[in-house]
Amino acid sequence: MDPSPGATPYSAPAGCPMHQQQTSLYGPEFAADPHRVYDTFRAHGPAAPIELAPGVDATLIVQHEAALRVLQNPALFARDSRRWAALREGAIPMDSPVLPMMMYRPNCLFTDGAEHLRLRKAVTESLARLNSSRVSRDVERIADYLIDQFIERGSADLLNEYAKLLPLLLFNQLFGCPGDIGDRLTRSMSAIFDGEDVLRANAELTECLMELVALKRRQPGDDITSWLIQHPAGLRDEELKDQLVMLMGAGVEPERNLIANALLLMLSGDQPGGHERRGSGMLVEDALDDVLWNNPPIANYATHYPVRDIELDGVVLKAETPVLISFAAANSDPSLTDARQTLSKGAHLAWGAGPHVCPAKSPATLIALTAIEKILNTVPDLSLAVPASGVAWRPGPFHRALVALPVRFTPTAARRTPAAAQPPAPTSAQLPDPYRNAPPQPAAAARHAAEPAKKPKGWWSSFLDVFRV
Repeated sequence: MDPSPGATPYSAPAGCPMHQQQTSLYGPEFAADPHRVYDTFRAHGPAAPIELAPGVDATLIVQHEAALRVLQNPALFARDSRRWAALREGAIPMDSPVLPMMMYRPNCLFTDGAEHLRLRKAVTESLARLNSSRVSRDVERIADYLIDQFIERGSADLLNEYAKLLPLLLFNQLFGCPGDIGDRLTRSMSAIFDGEDVLRANAELTECLMELVALKRRQPGDDITSWLIQHPAGLRDEELKDQLVMLMGAGVEPERNLIANALLLMLSGDQPGGHERRGSGMLVEDALDDVLWNNPPIANYATHYPVRDIELDGVVLKAETPVLISFAAANSDPSLTDARQTLSKGAHLAWGAGPHVCPAKSPATLIALTAIEKILNTVPDLSLAVPASGVAWRPGPFHRALVALPVRFTPTAARRTPAAAQPPAPTSAQLPDPYRNAPPQPAAAARHAAEPAKKPKGWWSSFLDVFRV
């Protein structure tokens, strides 16, 4: 049944305090204390109306059992966002910052049925070819390079200078990117995740990945891009590009948040949510499990579209409207209290569930584990530069992400990175930006006035100057 004209994607009992009231998930108030919002929603039913961005309405599933019913029932809840009525009808702004994460791409995240199985098989079998030892070695090399950029300062922002950059550079390695393509890939993916000029960033992302696919068709290598090309599924160039987009999208943002949130927990001595817990003596594995339960890196996502109006425990989910799963709210459901207290790995939904469950759980865990162990072993006297309760969380509807993770430590000499291979140094007014050189001093400007401008090196090109693989 199609929704009636003017209907909202959510129908609540008339006496419910949330009736016809939508809560913004993209503002700083939600980012500061999302669990308060989840608890309020859950007190009135399994779902609640939300606004993901200005003009983008959806419904959020906040109960664990209801989340499983949606995730495990693809016959009633489709993933293909071409079903999204408001988008088809032009009611969603095309420059909306959430569109890159929600609009249809021909990949296994946004497909259903036989097409989903075909694409997922290509992805899972390509990921299965990854060698764990090689992945660990790649993570350690990238970590060494990044640590060298700040180890002599005695202070760093472990979110923006480490946890954010490490998975971006790792995917360049896993995809087999040459320097120029990798630099553009890093820049465009960063912009998309940060909601900065998303139309331009999406266009640049498409361009550089299509170049990579063409290159790997001519010159295959021992990398995920080449393995996808060689897979019997026979993926077209457009499909190849979009599987790569999906892999980066599903790997970079969650990975950086998993690393940073676990480091915050281990360095703080208490949980970010304020619950007393011994953090400094935790094993890395325990910290990762704690984060997956209590601050999952992707808090709200897995967008589904009901194929018809569906009643879910008294709430009507309207056909062809976005229904998102709150992994964070489902994990904090009181029905899971016992499992949460023991950090049972099998009960939380941080990796999803059903036919679209994350296919990269093992490598993602290995990457985070290796990255955290490397920074703690290399810089053993790390300490937070601000109180744990004072860290800021980045606004946004999908993620649970820090704005920054400032730390201090004893300065030591860089070990591997020669000065000539370093990316541009940050100024005091900005975090590291490998795409902007410092303005030349007047004397230098005059001396080089006749020289052609040199293209600034990005992080991937600079890394390759040190570790040629």
